[in-house]
Amino acid sequence: MKVLSLFDGMSCGQIALKRLGIRTETYYASEIDRHAIRQTQLNFPDTIQLGDVTQVDVRQLEPIDLLIGGSPCQSFSFAGKRAGMSTIDKEEIYTLKRYLELKREGFLFEGESYLFWEYMRILTDIRMYNPDVLFLLENVEMGKKWERVLSEAIGIFGVHINSALVSAQNRARIYWTNIRTKKVGLFGELHADIPQPQDRKIFLRHIVEEEADKKYYLSEKMMGWLKRHGEKRNTDMNVLGDNDKSHCLTATAQAKGNLTTNYVCMAMRGRETCLTSRRTEYGKRIRKAYEAGSIAELRKNIQQLEPRTDGKTNCLTSVQKDNLIWAGLAGCRPDRKGKTGTCSQNPLPFGEICMSCGRIRRLTPTECARLQTIPEWYQWKCSDTQQYRMLGNGWTVEVIVHIFSFLKDNIHINIAWQQA
Repeated sequence: MKVLSLFDGMSCGQIALKRLGIRTETYYASEIDRHAIRQTQLNFPDTIQLGDVTQVDVRQLEPIDLLIGGSPCQSFSFAGKRAGMSTIDKEEIYTLKRYLELKREGFLFEGESYLFWEYMRILTDIRMYNPDVLFLLENVEMGKKWERVLSEAIGIFGVHINSALVSAQNRARIYWTNIRTKKVGLFGELHADIPQPQDRKIFLRHIVEEEADKKYYLSEKMMGWLKRHGEKRNTDMNVLGDNDKSHCLTATAQAKGNLTTNYVCMAMRGRETCLTSRRTEYGKRIRKAYEAGSIAELRKNIQQLEPRTDGKTNCLTSVQKDNLIWAGLAGCRPDRKGKTGTCSQNPLPFGEICMSCGRIRRLTPTECARLQTIPEWYQWKCSDTQQYRMLGNGWTVEVIVHIFSFLKDNIHINIAWQQA
C-alpha cells in the first residue's frame, strides 16, 4: 500500500499503521516543520519527505492508495476567530475551483485553514487515475456552515469522534473517510460509517506520572502572575474533581500575557483535579455585541475556569503554561467522586485553589504523549517545547487505529500483525 500523508507532523498516521501491523510499500509525507520532520525520520527513516503541501505534484509520485491528513483548523475552531476559509480581503472560499482561481491570481489567504483546498487539489488529482482511492481527513469540530462546505467538497459527511472514548483527553474531532461508508436519507447522502470506539474509561489518574521534575512546577512568580492576570482579565479558576479528562491538546504559539483555557490539576496520591475555563456571562455578552457589530474589539479573554463533571480533563494545549496540575497537600485532596476540593477557606481571587494547599505544575511531555495515546516505543529527540507543540498538532493515535482497523475490509494490503 502506498500512502501520502499531508500535514504529516510527527507522523501519527504512520504510528497508527504500525500499531495495526500494516506495512506500507511507500510512505510519502508533506511537512514543513523541521523539528517534526526530524522526529518522523528518527522513528520512520524510510519516510519520503515532500516538503510544502502547496508544491506537491502527485504526477511525480507512485500511484497513491491512501491519502491522509489533518489540515490546519484554527479558522474553524470555536476557540478561534471562526473566520473559515477566506482571502485577507474577506472573500469566503466555497469551492476548489474558486480557490485555484484566487491562487493563480496571487491572492493572499487568511490564516492557514484554506490549506484544506490543497488537500482537495491533491485528492482530486489522485482520483483522476484512481477513483477509488481511500482517504482520511481530520479537522476540528466547527460550525455547521463550514462543516457542510468541507463535506460537499470531499463528497462525504464525516463522523464525529471524541478522543475521550479512548484516552484521558477531551478532543472532539470530525473525520471524513471513505474507508467505510453508508448512504443516509432520501437523497442518499454518503456518510462515513465508522462506529464510535468503545469507551475505555481512561482518566487523567491513569496517565499522570507519580514523580515529576521540579522544572514543571510553577514558581511563586508565575503563581503571582496567574493571580494578577485573573484579577485583570476577570478570570475565575476552580478545581475539577477526580476521574477527569484533559483539555484538547492544541499547538497555539506561546505568547506572554495570554491566559488560555487549558488548565489541568492533580491532587496527591493519584487523584486528579483539573481546571477548565468557561466564558463569563459578561464575556458572552461582549462576544454577542462584537458579532452583532456594535463594538469593534473582541475581549476574548474574559473567561472563568470551572469544574467539569464528565470525568474527563479538557483539551491540552502545546503551550507549557497552559497544561497545569495541582499537586495538593494532605487535607486538600478532592473528593473521590469528582467533587471540588475542600480547601476553600482562603481562596485566591481567581477561584478555589489555595496557594497554601499545594503547588501547581504543568503536564509533562510524557503525560501529554499519553493523552494522545502515543506508544512508549516512539522516540523523542527534541525540546519539551517542540514536543508539546507536535503533540498539540497531532492526532490521538488510538482514534486513527480504530478508523484504520476497517482498512482490511476495503483494500488488499500486506498486513503483518506485530506487537507494537
